[in-house]
Amino acid sequence: MRNISVDAIPGEGRAPVQTTPPMGIVFQEAANTPVVVAVGRTGTNLAGKDIIFSIEPGGMIPTVDGASAGALMTIFVESALSGREIRQDITITGTINADGRIGAIGGVVEKAYASKEAGKTLLLLPKENAAVTRVPEWSRTLPGITAMDPAPGTIDAKTLIEQAIGIRVEYVNTIGEVEGFLLT
Repeated sequence: MRNISVDAIPGEGRAPVQTTPPMGIVFQEAANTPVVVAVGRTGTNLAGKDIIFSIEPGGMIPTVDGASAGALMTIFVESALSGREIRQDITITGTINADGRIGAIGGVVEKAYASKEAGKTLLLLPKENAAVTRVPEWSRTLPGITAMDPAPGTIDAKTLIEQAIGIRVEYVNTIGEVEGFLLT
């Protein structure tokens, strides 16, 4: 889990990002889309405001990179621009497209564990991440040898996460759906 905060302050329409540790190139590029989407959804004119993202890891991670916080960053920007509060017991992972669609991410199970450990009761996942590939091990002992055959298959991510990790999951497709869960 990363600690993300967003402030809308007087400025020149910029969206700088401050991260500890330093961010990667993919993240720098991905940070602009949440601002564009949030501005479109709130109807805010950024001509006298800067949107400042501050991101710090909740634990030890080598870098901040990737676009999987895009949907959450969009909600944070909407909150900063509109004054609406964000529910603290719910979180989301997912990329954000310029049209407000939530996109798939990697590491679904790991992100579910981190969400649970952070005290979240609901994890919003992109609908595109509904299927998780699992490779259960199958083995059979024969005289003098143990044969193992990995049998990959898919399982519903919601079922897996709710049963194995103990955090509730809902699928989302658009930032409008996310607003209904996260913004009060």
